[in-house]
Amino acid sequence: MLLSAQNRLLIKGGRVVNDDMMQDADVYIEDGIIKQVGLNLHTPGGTRVVEAKGHLVIPGGIDTHTHMQLPFMGTFAVDDFYTGTRAALAGGTTMIMDFALPQRGESLVEAYHRWRTWADAKVCCDYALHVGVTWWSDKVGEEMQELTEENGINSFKMFMAYKDTWQLGDEDLLKSFKRCKEIGALAQVHAENGDIIKENSRKMLALGITGPEGHEMCRSEEVEAEATNRACVLANQVGCPLYIVHVMSKSAADVVSSKRKQGHIVFGEPIAASLGTNGTHYWHKCWRHAAAHVMGPPLRPDPDTPRYLMDLLANGDLQTTGTDNCTFSASQKALGKDDFTKIPNGVNGVEDRMSVIWEKGVVSGKMDPCRFVAVTSTNAAKVFNIYPKKGRIAVGSDADIVVWNPHATRVISAKTHHQAVDFNIFEGMEVHGIADYVICHGRVVVEEGEVRAVSGMGKFVPTPSHCPHVYGRVQERDRTNAPCKVERAPYDGPVTQLNGQGRVPVQESGIMAANQETFYTRGPTRSGGVNLHDSSFHVSGAQVNDKSPKRPSVKVNNPPGGKTSGSFW
Repeated sequence: MLLSAQNRLLIKGGRVVNDDMMQDADVYIEDGIIKQVGLNLHTPGGTRVVEAKGHLVIPGGIDTHTHMQLPFMGTFAVDDFYTGTRAALAGGTTMIMDFALPQRGESLVEAYHRWRTWADAKVCCDYALHVGVTWWSDKVGEEMQELTEENGINSFKMFMAYKDTWQLGDEDLLKSFKRCKEIGALAQVHAENGDIIKENSRKMLALGITGPEGHEMCRSEEVEAEATNRACVLANQVGCPLYIVHVMSKSAADVVSSKRKQGHIVFGEPIAASLGTNGTHYWHKCWRHAAAHVMGPPLRPDPDTPRYLMDLLANGDLQTTGTDNCTFSASQKALGKDDFTKIPNGVNGVEDRMSVIWEKGVVSGKMDPCRFVAVTSTNAAKVFNIYPKKGRIAVGSDADIVVWNPHATRVISAKTHHQAVDFNIFEGMEVHGIADYVICHGRVVVEEGEVRAVSGMGKFVPTPSHCPHVYGRVQERDRTNAPCKVERAPYDGPVTQLNGQGRVPVQESGIMAANQETFYTRGPTRSGGVNLHDSSFHVSGAQVNDKSPKRPSVKVNNPPGGKTSGSFW
């Protein structure tokens, strides 16, 4: 049995790849921990040897964004914590980060414990949790601190979409961001303008557009970009680090890139779907095919979007990769067969993320293997404060390792994937890069395509607060940018006195109005009249000079516009 397998393992002859270097080295593992990295290692007798010649030896992938067995839109995601994590291992991902999402008014702590109950008995690989802030009160703020200090949660997700269920308004977003900063947690946002989406959805349905194409049409990339920009501004105003989940469009990615160049502490997470396919599928003639691609934010119909996002991921403007894996079968998607707003949102990706990014990133020449390791594993470990325990092949790190065959190819298909869902959005895509061996906790759980994972063998991984990679510059930034008052001599001149109506009753210099309530602060004209640059006109009708004597009419020989010929103007 797997659980009684030897605790000593040597990965021999491969090329070890970390985010910052590559080296030809062997890796010796004992009791789930990396003990030696180098050449000509001395290992005990009876050690199992995995031959990795011609292969890359990389840290196991970390999927930053999954929703296993999520209760959503009246049903549950079909991939639970067993099938979902088993599929993750098959593709080379050895850790997922899921979301505990309370209903409006529900305790965050209770939601956290419910997700732990669902996951602990089923997970085949390690996992961590983000927690959603789906409503706001003082109690929510207290529970955020409790989760951070006692339960190993260092990230909280706020929704700017899903109006009337999870969406927070700007005031509550600000409160959430401030609380995240106070407790040293990372604020995450689903960035879409929920108010616009609700209005546009009504418009589409009124026009008779009920199919999956309406989903994208009511939430264009401008709607995503606006919310992304607003979230960045709000977070920056309170000095809170921000993480934008599932960046789906060029426009939203540009906002993240621009804000980072302006000095904002913001991280962007494209996902396998936005890097590997596009939203033209929403116009497919087959309803089932089109509906299978429905997710929020939607895939973009611009076919150049995946290339563009991959470029930004390769050059550092975007940092991590997840999948937003939230799978629903065809019959579940059919809940919205007559109304696209009722189609459960979600697609697959947890099994194929590593291969899709290798194909679109490394094989295309956009990134080298070191950058591949960074965006699929190491950056996530750094951002969520579990590095170098995770995300690195080094002495003392967890033995979560993939022996990656960069030369092998496979064709992605729902017929051969390990997920429970009956559709794959990457159907028919040929990819290079296959996980020949996957080692989790020092045990071989995938060997040449065969998955040997056991339910419950994964563990919950706490994510400590005040991550140096996220908060390392916040304290100095706050000190440097702290507002400072100007030291000056106190003002000792005259001060205008106001009555209760906001009018000025008296001033020593100026012309007093007849009703003794308003005065003019400018001097009179040369003819003794009121200076019209200081008008006292009131829209109420009654004017301050109603009781003043009227000036007699004056005949003018030279009116504006020119002199008349004898007649008066």
